[in-house]
Amino acid sequence: MKNKRYLAGPYLFWSVSFVVIPLLVIIYYAFTNDEGAFTFANLAEIVTPENLKALGISLLLSFFSTVVCLILAYPLAMILSSKNMNQSSFIVLIFILPMWMNFLLRTMAWQTLLEKTGVINSVLSFLHLPALEIINTPYAIILGMVYNFLPFMVLPIYNVLIKIDKDVVNAARDLGANPVQTFLKITLPLSIPGVISGITMVFVPALTTFVISDLLGGGKILLIGNVIEQSFKQNSNWHVGSSLSLVLMVFIIASMALVAKYDENDGEGSVL
Repeated sequence: MKNKRYLAGPYLFWSVSFVVIPLLVIIYYAFTNDEGAFTFANLAEIVTPENLKALGISLLLSFFSTVVCLILAYPLAMILSSKNMNQSSFIVLIFILPMWMNFLLRTMAWQTLLEKTGVINSVLSFLHLPALEIINTPYAIILGMVYNFLPFMVLPIYNVLIKIDKDVVNAARDLGANPVQTFLKITLPLSIPGVISGITMVFVPALTTFVISDLLGGGKILLIGNVIEQSFKQNSNWHVGSSLSLVLMVFIIASMALVAKYDENDGEGSVL
């Protein structure tokens, strides 16, 4: 047993090198100034009007993107879970196939589709229909988030739904429950762990993204991820960028704690 512990050595080295040490560097810069002196001034930058506005917009767009993903993903996951193994596996493969493409390329593809002289507006113009003016708006950013993160909502819900014992669902129907009652009393409660995992896996990357808002928002809509990127790359102010990153980590840690609560009994929700 002691020898087996050494098998965790590579993972431990990787975690320390690429997780712990970078995190300690971020913490150091967040609580120091240019002279290396300890300060809370960097954290105070989050309450500036510009940064508060960016954080508020990020939370709002992430929330709406997560809700849209949930509305689209749950019915799709139910359809996939009702298919036989070969059918569902093939459909899931098709669904996740775009994820194998580079994230930046997928987002740029939507930029090409949505821009004023893009593919969609060219088709609408050919059909003598009004142009779709969605590029460089919050709606385009939400669309980009939903497209890129929807699979992260579908897969956790699907993985939970396929674990639900069909005999439990059939028993509810035999006892007189209609489809709506069966869903509300059986399927939905048992799928809550997958829903929570999906919400976290969509909300967190949506909250921290900056590429989508850059490309589909045209740089006109600043999210908190854009502010952090500019602090590091354009302003060369690692102290403020690190402090804003720590603020975002509060939301990430809260999401991880929420998931951990439900992962203990994954797929074993209450049906009472």
